[in-house]
Amino acid sequence: MFQFDSGGALMATNLPFPKRSGKVRDVYDLGDRFLIVSTDRISAFDYVLPSGIPDKGRVLTATSEFWFSHLEGIRHHWVTGDVPAGLLPEVIDPAPLVGRSMIVRKASVVPYECVVRGYLEGSGWKEYQQFGKVCGIELPPGLVQCDRLAEPIFTPATKAASGHDENIPWQRMADDLGPPLASELRKLSLEIFSRASDYAQQHGILIADTKFEFGFSDGELILIDEVLTPDSSRFWPAADYHPGRPQQSFDKQFVREWLMDSGWDRESPPPALPIDVILRTREKYLEAYQLLTGRPVPTIYVEPQGDF
Repeated sequence: MFQFDSGGALMATNLPFPKRSGKVRDVYDLGDRFLIVSTDRISAFDYVLPSGIPDKGRVLTATSEFWFSHLEGIRHHWVTGDVPAGLLPEVIDPAPLVGRSMIVRKASVVPYECVVRGYLEGSGWKEYQQFGKVCGIELPPGLVQCDRLAEPIFTPATKAASGHDENIPWQRMADDLGPPLASELRKLSLEIFSRASDYAQQHGILIADTKFEFGFSDGELILIDEVLTPDSSRFWPAADYHPGRPQQSFDKQFVREWLMDSGWDRESPPPALPIDVILRTREKYLEAYQLLTGRPVPTIYVEPQGDF
């Protein structure tokens, strides 16, 4: 029912419910709710790597739970992090699910990524270098890589089934969804980003950019999916911030750098990660959560090697 790699990272779950899987999460249909399990899988350059990052899924789940509870007044899909008693057959040990599971409300997903950028990096930086704008938003001339923007900007993206999402102007989203809903999504995204950024900066982290997802549940627009995690956001250590160069980050930076230097062609199956890259990446995920919350990731579960 649970598959671990040789380093103890949870790579796959197979529970007796209808299932769909993304790059990181396994989503089970429980009828009136979803069970979302965050594995320790890690992706880079649109590939899921054969090596996982132990406890990564617990960091993502604990971080989302923290933000859902912290963002008072924001309606969301989180119900509980506990797997209900009696949900699984007695022959299945639920221990690997502890700390990495979300029971959530079902929602009809809005088919756009709601991206907010507070700093100029990534695809936004590349677009600015070419056109002086990001998603149709004109920016002042002379900005450098990782510059802080005068105000955060809302830069939506299409949700690609595979490959990269496409950055689009807000007007294109408004033409599709209608101006009232597009305006509400922009307003909510900017509000959440502003509140989270203020909090994170007080705790030593700059949120450079992030993506939100929304959906409708019982006619109500709610925040869904993971939220403000190192997988869905760029987190930078505030003490080390210097514009004009790439920043250190609390995510898969070590993984990307090692892959780029490894000689991998990005067209064949990716190589396994060396243990030092795995451990350094794990430390960054754990550090981000500890800085934000002031506490260690709860219920770390150590599983013996092998498939179970």
